[in-house]
Amino acid sequence: MSNVKVRFAPSPTGYMHIGNTRTAVFNWLLALKLGGSFMLRIDDTDVLRSKPEYEAAIRDILTWLGISWSEEARQSARLDRYKEVVEKLKAEGRIYACYETAEELEVMRKQLMTKGLPPIYDRRALKLTAKEIAAYEAEGRKPHYRFKLIPGIIEWDDMVRGKCRYDAANLADPVIIREDGSFLYHLPSVIDDADFGITHIIRGEDHVTNTASQIQMFEALGAKIPQFAHLPLLTGSEGKLSKRLGSLGVRELRAEGMEAMAISSFLAKLGTSEAIEPYYDWSSLAATLDLNKLGRSQPRFDEEELKLFNTRYVHTLPYEKVKDRIDADSSFWNAVRGNLNIVEDVVEWENICHKKLKPIVEDKELTSLAAELLPAEPWDENTFSDWSEAVKNQSGKKGKSLFHPLRLALTAQENGPELKKLLPLIGRERAFKRLNGQEA
Repeated sequence: MSNVKVRFAPSPTGYMHIGNTRTAVFNWLLALKLGGSFMLRIDDTDVLRSKPEYEAAIRDILTWLGISWSEEARQSARLDRYKEVVEKLKAEGRIYACYETAEELEVMRKQLMTKGLPPIYDRRALKLTAKEIAAYEAEGRKPHYRFKLIPGIIEWDDMVRGKCRYDAANLADPVIIREDGSFLYHLPSVIDDADFGITHIIRGEDHVTNTASQIQMFEALGAKIPQFAHLPLLTGSEGKLSKRLGSLGVRELRAEGMEAMAISSFLAKLGTSEAIEPYYDWSSLAATLDLNKLGRSQPRFDEEELKLFNTRYVHTLPYEKVKDRIDADSSFWNAVRGNLNIVEDVVEWENICHKKLKPIVEDKELTSLAAELLPAEPWDENTFSDWSEAVKNQSGKKGKSLFHPLRLALTAQENGPELKKLLPLIGRERAFKRLNGQEA
């Protein structure tokens, strides 16, 4: 086991959507490829919106996908640690109190933008006198707190975006504690990453600016800065960020019969220079991981494309991957899988082949003749060809006029797997009765 350690840090304020599922997939793949460990961190500092049922659903989906974790933590249990660090950074002048209201800050922002200036906080709170602070507190104002950035260039080599460079002078000091004393994302995340020895952070590109600020937080803590990878955000099929992507989750896809590894294969290759191909286990997929092959443009996620890919995945899914989920042997699975959209559809063909059905007799004369010409068992995939040739020669029928009535009588379906594969599964006794119009 290497010292590589990644983390997936969902907030239990809703169900996992397709975007943060993709983040979990990439973190898990990197841990597997580099022989590292995967940590689950529950970012539950938003007390009002965090719910146990959301956390339970996150754990359930990760487990269903095949993602496991060797360590876990929750931020709500680490508040004392965060406060300890805050007091240290206050004493060092890196965290300072601010008394502006949200309305006042908005006015400042608009004034700066009107002047053509970036809407960066001007640190006026640092110039407050003790008298002014006392007056604010007498009004009942409670401070929020900001992390003070040091002037200079902030740089890192991003595993997806390459060289990233920010001038701290163009960044606002981030708010890290709200007026009510609750923590925002920035500092607790850094403290956790430092304390737990996280070496690689893979997350969405919407965090790039946060990363610039957080690098200075790592430095203020005297911690080693992790390697960062910022994934381009997904867009919807309509070409812009979609509300559907913010709500579409693996729960819904799972309920529709999507396969866990089909979803993971699709998300892992979406937006890369590689073709989206089926992978049937995590180790095989992880071996192909190359973050350099991720494009910079935002990939388009189409739910219908995923469903079509899932069908393609099922068509080639090895029996070993489904044998514990279906009541059929490998011969049956290999015979019908090419006509399934989801694995559960196999039940329909199990019923058609092994349970009673009412046949559809389109050409009674033909099917009765066909019944009489059925050869003795045992049957294999060559049986149908020999038998249908005999029926063709005696009836004079061929093409659709021959095969369509046989399919309807044997399966009561217009379409399906090749009859040469189905006939041995149906068996002679059942086939004889169905060809004669009997329920069997």
